[in-house]
Amino acid sequence: METVSSNSLAQVANVKPAQLRKDLAYFGQLGTRGLGYPVELLLETIRDVLGRATLQPVILVGVGNLGRALLHYDGFKKEGFEVLAAFDTDEKTLKQKGLSVPLLHDDEMTPFIKKYNVRMAILCVPAQYGQEVANVLVDAGVQGILNFSPTILQVPEQIVVTRVDLAMELESLSYFIDQ
Repeated sequence: METVSSNSLAQVANVKPAQLRKDLAYFGQLGTRGLGYPVELLLETIRDVLGRATLQPVILVGVGNLGRALLHYDGFKKEGFEVLAAFDTDEKTLKQKGLSVPLLHDDEMTPFIKKYNVRMAILCVPAQYGQEVANVLVDAGVQGILNFSPTILQVPEQIVVTRVDLAMELESLSYFIDQ
């Protein structure tokens, strides 16, 4: 699709077409009356406005079942994130094929983080390794951790940790359904 109409965009955004045109006009003259908006120009402009002209680098630590599943997830790039590499300690795991990112030994993690200026990590390690790996990540310069590890991490105040506990999410969901 080379162009898109304000009606189509407004319908997807659940707003009125006139409001959408007015909002987009703040970014400059992007569309042509009767022809719509050039998709590439619109995407480029929105990326610039949102600060996502380049993908934000992320690493994943722990390439077990969950880690592998996350590496196959296409949603990261759509939201402006690129998983650059995955790290694990298990030699058998590191020999896996079919993943879109390099699998590296965790000994290589700190230099990799520094070289690529990685500020975010996804943590998918067993509970007993969670804190140790988090310490390495923080010492290497990571500022945000998406924690799938079933442990509560102790990190400095300036480090942001978002904990994802799938069992707790199911419990929360079960509250809202009829039993």
